[in-house]
Amino acid sequence: MSRCGPEAFSPAPAGVRGGAPAETLAERVARVVREEVALVAYDRRWPGMFRAEKAHLLDCLPDGLLRRIEHFGSTAVPGLAAKPIVDMLVEVTSLDAARERIAPVLEAQGYDYFWRPSWGNDTPPYYAWFIRRDRRGVRTHHIHMVEAHFEHWDRLFFRDYLIAEPRTARAYGALKRSLAATFPRDRVAYTRGKTAFVLRVTALAKARYGAPRRERG
Repeated sequence: MSRCGPEAFSPAPAGVRGGAPAETLAERVARVVREEVALVAYDRRWPGMFRAEKAHLLDCLPDGLLRRIEHFGSTAVPGLAAKPIVDMLVEVTSLDAARERIAPVLEAQGYDYFWRPSWGNDTPPYYAWFIRRDRRGVRTHHIHMVEAHFEHWDRLFFRDYLIAEPRTARAYGALKRSLAATFPRDRVAYTRGKTAFVLRVTALAKARYGAPRRERG
């Protein structure tokens, strides 16, 4: 049973929180992908934000559904400029159970929820994706819930390589700044522009490590 209800998390005020009843799914997606791409300097608070949200999820969600919870993405790389949104990769025992037993709890607490394709507009496998926002409606966390076999776990290779190779991390930061300037309100194009770099570095990381390390706070 969940150990905390909607009162445990203050959602954004009405009118700024995603998933308002009047919106269709298409309207929600269109709104989310047009939100500004804004990079900021590395913030030492990000690891703490990850740990606090991890504790919140473990405390609030039904027992037996969560396994690994990892901090990944640019906010997990010390010194790297990033969108100020903590990316979290969460292993669930079953995505069907996540839809039925996790999504209602987090939506009640104000999180945006999407059943999201892994690539492009409609490419399976699908997974559960949540956006947490502060009281102003500003994104603070992205939570990607997947099963153990999903390719998303390869992103830990990329994270570990950037931590170990500051020169590569700086190159990645420069690429992101260029893309953010070019596509300030097109998150799809911004992400697409990073893909070749991410795939190349991930291949290098796999060759080096053989297996990604765990539990980067």
